[in-house]
Order: sequence, then C-alpha cells, then structure tokens
Amino acid sequence: MTEGLVVDRLTKRYGTHTAVDGVSFTLPPGGSLAIVGESGSGKTTTVRMLVGLERADGGTVRLDGRDRSARARGRAERLARAREIQMVFQDPYLSLDPRVTVSGCLDEVLRLHTGLDAAARRVRVAELLDRVGLGSREAGALPRGLSGGQRQRVAIARALAVEPRVLVLDEAVAALDVSIQAQILDLLREIRRAAGVGYLFVTHDLAVVRHIADEVLVLRSGAVLESGPVDRVLDAPDHPYTRLLLDSVPRRGRPLGGAR
Repeated sequence: MTEGLVVDRLTKRYGTHTAVDGVSFTLPPGGSLAIVGESGSGKTTTVRMLVGLERADGGTVRLDGRDRSARARGRAERLARAREIQMVFQDPYLSLDPRVTVSGCLDEVLRLHTGLDAAARRVRVAELLDRVGLGSREAGALPRGLSGGQRQRVAIARALAVEPRVLVLDEAVAALDVSIQAQILDLLREIRRAAGVGYLFVTHDLAVVRHIADEVLVLRSGAVLESGPVDRVLDAPDHPYTRLLLDSVPRRGRPLGGAR
C-alpha cells in the first residue's frame, strides 16, 4: 500500500528569519490539498523544498515511503525525483522558452526523461496536447503566439509528460481572468480523475479552493494554523485568521469551476 506524500516538520530559515516553521501534512495518492495563506506565509517556500528548488534546514519529505530529504546522488536520482513531483508556476510565459515551439518543448521533456524514439515521441506529444485541450495549431506555435490560458495548458502538459505522482500548482490560475480560471480548474479536475495524480494547490485565494481540493492547510508566518477537510475548514473555521481570509473573498461574480 502506497502512503503518498508525507511531509514532517519541514523547516526553512533565511538568517534569523524562519520562513517555514515545522510544517507537516500528508497528501494521499491521488488526493488534492490546497495550501493557503497571504503573501509571505511560507506556502511557496514549502513547495519549492518539495520539488528540490530549496534545501530544507529540518524535517523530512517522503513519497511512497522513499525519503527525498537528503541531497540526490547523481544525475539519475535527480531525474527520478523530478519525474515524481512536477511544478506548474503562476506565469507560464516565464517558464517556457520563447524560442521553442509547443511541440518542441514537450519533445525536449520526453527526450530527457524517456527512452521513446522520435516517432513515439510525436505520438505522445499529440496525446498530451489533446489531454489539455490543444491541437496541431498550438503545437507549432511559439509561447508569444498563445493566450495566457493556452500557455498554462502547455505548462500542465509539460508537467504531465513524465507521469508524476504529484503535481504542484503554485498560484497556477492567479494570473488568468475569471472565465479562463474556471476552464483551467475544470481541466485539472478531469486530469486528476483520469490520471490519478495528486495535487498540491498553492493559493492565496480561497474562492478557488472548493473547486480543486479535498483538504486545506492554512499557513501564517510559516506555521500551520489550521487544517482539515475543505468543507469543514471553510464552512466552520476554528482560527480567527482563517475567518479573516474567508471574509476577504468576493461573494459575487466568481463563476469558478463551472464556466467553459
């Protein structure tokens, strides 16, 4: 039986400032956890440690029983870890090479992480684009020729190319307008059902949490204030800070998770 992602007392300091202070949580296989909090709460630093972009000062990270806390030994282990947990950033334009077409971007990932030959990679690229609702026109485009929503779909396809166990989405819909947010959230729900991938959804916006997560973790100043099932935490929060976050959510004009 796989145990999913288990984070225990994760800590990160920058000089005398503690950015992440003993954060613990579990993401079951195929589950979806939202990590919420204001800017500076430690949520992005937490997930950057999970994917290896930051080194933790304390605590452990385990995925399906395997310890990811120690430094990876060699290129093969680094690539294996990268395949396990992939990250989608807020602004895909900054993470996509402006000189490389969409199909070239996906092909590059497949060449690095798989043993597929050129013909098999072309088939896989088409499958990935179809999964995220893109086609041959977008395949030949450069990032500047795509809309913000299309670029985010490409970023999701690139992350899915290596069949990760966990997908980290760091404010992945924050830069999109509301109608496009809804489309991307719908897409993510469909992918989760089809692929069984687990989600860590990092956001400051509680309006999207109900539409993407089963559980929610509330961070403030690097520490966990509250956690639990989304309906329980959002409908009957225990902590005043969570209630403050909820009070800041607009009550109207947010057709998230339903529009297409």
